[in-house]
Amino acid sequence: MVGSKERKIQGIIEGLKKIYPEAPLELRFSNPFELLVATILSAQCKDERVNQVTEKLFALIKGPLDLISIPLERLEELIRPTGFFRQKAKILKGCAEILERDFGGEVPRKIEKLTKLPGVGRKTAAMVLGNAYGIEEGIAIDRHVHRVIGRLGLSKSDQPEAMERELMALVPRSLWTWFSNALILHGRRVCTAKNPKCDVCALRPWCDYGQGINRG
Repeated sequence: MVGSKERKIQGIIEGLKKIYPEAPLELRFSNPFELLVATILSAQCKDERVNQVTEKLFALIKGPLDLISIPLERLEELIRPTGFFRQKAKILKGCAEILERDFGGEVPRKIEKLTKLPGVGRKTAAMVLGNAYGIEEGIAIDRHVHRVIGRLGLSKSDQPEAMERELMALVPRSLWTWFSNALILHGRRVCTAKNPKCDVCALRPWCDYGQGINRG
């Protein structure tokens, strides 16, 4: 049954480890720059489609200089299937220029530097640092994590940064990236926005929603 938050988070972590022991990102990348680009493109777009786009994009663009050199119209056409392609193209161009100018073409390893890049908030920065560098600087709160955490009853906040602070106080730092990745997978596969599969969910014993506590 649902208990204290400390006992609850322990049960949730144990349940997630059984289902997603590794919990890799579904975005495909081979270096920090590619992950940064892919994460920016993933805004309001499914990872499967992003992977289809980046397969072609990364064959042409190996680093920030290539991204700077490619004509804006060509970049827009390449990333069009991800949606909001004009805005994303400008963001990618801006990121590439700052990476070259201020960081020697490398994706910085500090969250305060990453979040100075256009279009890069804490969520994107935490995903890049954790998955590309193995640096635990935060818990990425995307829409899946937000939904699952709300249903579990671990946070009542509607603000991602407030929710992240609550989770960072509960989850061991060494697990931050894995925890976020596992929740993203769980939100896609089990705890879906519509018709969540509560009857087969391993987290149900620890879930307010699954126990019927928050149901109308």
